[in-house]
Amino acid sequence: MTNFIGAFLPPIALDSLFSTQGVMVMLLVAYAGAMWMFLSSAPKVYTVMVSDLPNAQRFYEGLLDLPAADVPLHYYYNYEQAMGAGGLDPLYMSATPGSTALNGADGLWYQLKKNTQIHIIAGASGGYKDRQRHVCFDRDCLEVLLMRVQSRQLKYKIRRDRPLNFLVKDLDDRTIEMAEVSN
Repeated sequence: MTNFIGAFLPPIALDSLFSTQGVMVMLLVAYAGAMWMFLSSAPKVYTVMVSDLPNAQRFYEGLLDLPAADVPLHYYYNYEQAMGAGGLDPLYMSATPGSTALNGADGLWYQLKKNTQIHIIAGASGGYKDRQRHVCFDRDCLEVLLMRVQSRQLKYKIRRDRPLNFLVKDLDDRTIEMAEVSN
């Protein structure tokens, strides 16, 4: 085997390739390749903060008919917090101190599209007239949810296009405000 490899490499390069440093470099390259494969196959996850988690569960499962999804493996390692979720605007957060809304595996997980999931967490403040509130930092997520609302022929009203804000009725005829938070 070494004769075959040695035919393509000069003898000095072959010795350095199988040295301790060479083996370590090969292991690091293999590890980087494995991490790239792992992260590139991970689903895209949108996070939506809601003011009432049980009502949100009835809305997403009952009205929007979203299938439940498993928690992606990278969320077990606090991926969401490492990506800057610690800088959330307190205006959109609940007034409840000690909330654990940003714990990666907590909340509800749904499959939104083939390689896209939605993570529903508690933490949004109530809206106008104690309206249920669903807040998202990603416009693409709300656009997909709006298309789902439209395809289910639910009552809705677009209040504002930029940032996207619309109202929709839930199973109990309560109004839910879906709001994009612009940075």
